[in-house]
Amino acid sequence: MIDKTLIASLIDDQLTSLGQHQHELKESAAAVQLDQSRVGRLSRMDALQTQAMQVETLRRVTRQIAQLQAARHRLDTDDYGICEDCGEDIAKARIEMNPAVRLCVSCAEKAERKS
Repeated sequence: MIDKTLIASLIDDQLTSLGQHQHELKESAAAVQLDQSRVGRLSRMDALQTQAMQVETLRRVTRQIAQLQAARHRLDTDDYGICEDCGEDIAKARIEMNPAVRLCVSCAEKAERKS
């Protein structure tokens, strides 16, 4: 049996941390403004590449936040800890490692093989 208070705390801590990281990424992923008369072509390309990486990281962090929020909602509605595919309990260690997990190991492996 999982300790819902502990899991809620893990989820809330991760949401807080990711929220701060998301805020920082939004600032660094903003449009690149470079004075082309002062900055060389390679510097501009480097700045644009860095911005593209920040945008992708921001997308991933936003997705993680959404997954954690969904997990928090499942925890509040007693749907938490149950595999969405087979309906079996998800192992406690798996939940503690990733509180947003939705599938048991067997179903996750099946899903991975399909993709």
